[in-house]
Amino acid sequence: MSIAFTKTIRGVAVPTLGIGTWEVEGPTATETVADAIAAGYRHVDTAVAYGNHAEVGEGIRRSGIARDELWLTTKIWLDSYAPKRLRESAEQALKDLGVDYLDLLLLHWPAGDDAETEPALRALQQLRDDSLIRELGVSNFPDYLLRPALQIAPEIFADQVEYHAHLAHEKLTATALELDLMITAYSPLAHGEGLTAESVVTEVAAKHGVSPAQVCIAWLARQGNVTVLPRSTNPDRRRENLAALEVDLTAGDVAELDELSRPGKRYINPPFAPRWDD
Repeated sequence: MSIAFTKTIRGVAVPTLGIGTWEVEGPTATETVADAIAAGYRHVDTAVAYGNHAEVGEGIRRSGIARDELWLTTKIWLDSYAPKRLRESAEQALKDLGVDYLDLLLLHWPAGDDAETEPALRALQQLRDDSLIRELGVSNFPDYLLRPALQIAPEIFADQVEYHAHLAHEKLTATALELDLMITAYSPLAHGEGLTAESVVTEVAAKHGVSPAQVCIAWLARQGNVTVLPRSTNPDRRRENLAALEVDLTAGDVAELDELSRPGKRYINPPFAPRWDD
């Protein structure tokens, strides 16, 4: 049985697979987004820090897709968490992307281990009240920071984190299911650090006649409240990634892939990252 094209979270339908645009710049960003939408993607992810809003917006316009048929997420950078600056950053993002609203706006990283993010969350709530965003959320928040944030802003809809078969998020995924919020997996192929070469992955791929990358994406996409953001500037690879929704992993496949997780096996870990609890 294929994986659903959308996940319904708190009554909101979100496309299961999105196109990531980190480190995709200039004309390549425009071409990537336009072609991804033509191929069938209906979920685009970007960020202020990526510096590609104008190009992503041009790709959306070039695709000709109606705005209400696309899920669009961006993220506010750490230097703009003061309420006035956050609003200015969000309004500039809307202008650069050429849209009237965002489906989801995230805080890109926690402000610190003590999660001093209340003013920023309040500013996101105001943007939602003003209909500039549909949903609000966070990114790179471990479970111990996510739960206090939810006390401040119960509307938090999503937490976008590095997530792949090398790095299970047992606490975070349990919280997501408990509270019906979305976990969005970035770097689903472990940033090219050997996940797709694992013997278990290649054996499962051979059994199903699919690529190792498709196996890794399917492993994530089949999970309850998880959406996935593979990134590729290769048109054929983008289509292959989207076809991962057709991969029907068995319970045995999943159990074997689950065993690949290693504590702390993350690849995106900048100096300002929080203390991780996985």
